[in-house]
Amino acid sequence: MNYIQYTFTITPPEPGTDILIAALADLEFESFSVTETGVEAYIQEPFDNEALVKDIAYDDFSISYHRVEIPKTNWNEEWEKNFNPVFVDDLVCIRAHFHPQVNNIKHDIVITPKMSFGTGHHDTTWLVSKTMFELDFKNKSVLDMGCGTGILAILAKQLGATSILGIDIDEWSIENSIENAAINAASDIVFKKGDASLLPVTATFDVVLANINKNILKKDLASYYQSLKNNGYVLLSGFFTADVEELTNLAQSIGFSSVDQYSKNEWAVIKLKK
Repeated sequence: MNYIQYTFTITPPEPGTDILIAALADLEFESFSVTETGVEAYIQEPFDNEALVKDIAYDDFSISYHRVEIPKTNWNEEWEKNFNPVFVDDLVCIRAHFHPQVNNIKHDIVITPKMSFGTGHHDTTWLVSKTMFELDFKNKSVLDMGCGTGILAILAKQLGATSILGIDIDEWSIENSIENAAINAASDIVFKKGDASLLPVTATFDVVLANINKNILKKDLASYYQSLKNNGYVLLSGFFTADVEELTNLAQSIGFSSVDQYSKNEWAVIKLKK
């Protein structure tokens, strides 16, 4: 599955950048990189609808963009040029194989993302990783929904989980997650290509990690509830702080109780309990 990159120029960049990112997230864009002049945004080719992008317009700032398909063969090269280790406080270091291991970090994760999104640089990955340390993963069953490069599943394994399933709709993500799990001595993690239709209809998981986007979360939240054990937890991310109330209200209507929420640069994570 190919990705499409949109490079947006926004005049003036502030506050236009944050507003545009929020609009693009609703159009199934899944990764963003803020630049000096605007934002680079990425979307899987099957979800790309340039007509909807063209319709985005605001009175307070102007938007122009350049659209290009990302060749799979070039992704590793570009990634290696720009990838720096990611630190979640002193808890986790997410790095590439060509970075030296860092001392005094509790958990070390080595990845090679290929065409898969989820290098750990996005604020939502940082938020979920940090919040995971508030939960007990020892001997637990975990679902990583929208696993990307497998970072959260691998961290769950390092935190003591014994049964882990990662699911993603992107074939590259599944292949990449399997490779990254092997690099991190976590080959027993099971990864499957698909969506929420793969989830069991009985209470199976102690923890569900879902770092996707708001629309998918809204559609699949009831399935997460169904497959979660009583007293189990869900960590939701991939959306903005402005969306927290909407998602929390939906979760409570399904049967979840809201435990906590955190934010970083306008992105949010919600902790829910069944």
